[in-house]
Amino acid sequence: MGMYEVSFKLRHECPYREISERFPGVSIREWYLRDCQVLEITALDADDGELLEVIDGLGTVLHTAVDGSDLNVIVQSCSCPIEESIVRKFERHNCVHLPPTVYRNGWEHYSVIGFDENDVTALLAELDEDREIDILSKTSIEERHVPHSSLLSVDRLFDGLTKRQLEALRIALDAGYYNQPRDASIEELAEETTVARATFEEHLRKAENKLVENAGQFVRLLTETQEDVLRAGPQRAPTTADSD
Repeated sequence: MGMYEVSFKLRHECPYREISERFPGVSIREWYLRDCQVLEITALDADDGELLEVIDGLGTVLHTAVDGSDLNVIVQSCSCPIEESIVRKFERHNCVHLPPTVYRNGWEHYSVIGFDENDVTALLAELDEDREIDILSKTSIEERHVPHSSLLSVDRLFDGLTKRQLEALRIALDAGYYNQPRDASIEELAEETTVARATFEEHLRKAENKLVENAGQFVRLLTETQEDVLRAGPQRAPTTADSD
């Protein structure tokens, strides 16, 4: 017995995967909602008429936002009936799917929690029978980690960040921008790119803000049972001893 978190990518017939293969700059995140899916679609080219037409054909567009040339669209779709979904295979092998499913560059990316190594092994063997599959990681989850992180997808930390924002964050990390003291300035970071300083800084600040916002759920989970060490407690009335 033992819990495992497994991440893998695979290929099989699915319209969302095919879109990500047809448009390499597109990422699709998928959540299940009753008998349909909610898709978050991000793309680098908001002016791609062919892509916009494909997105319109997926279902009901709930939200559209453009940040520079970056496109972010939320769609309610029913292109992959859940009864035919790979998620049903997870359930049959007692594995918990960690949403969202991510479609990128012609691959479907999944993470699951298995409560027994035999269940995980059986699931991966069944998937390998009729699909191209690549196991990205298989990690044992220690019991002491379960209340904190075992059922939360790390991908949720990066929800809503565009590729340009993520790239700005990576450049800053690689250059030691977050070291104390800093090893690089915003000006020096921007010089490594093809965009103006103000544009680079905007991408970086939006990435930081979104990352902290997304991390809030994890911070609250980790601290909800801990004793406050920073918050001010009730103020007691001064005593004679205090004035001596």
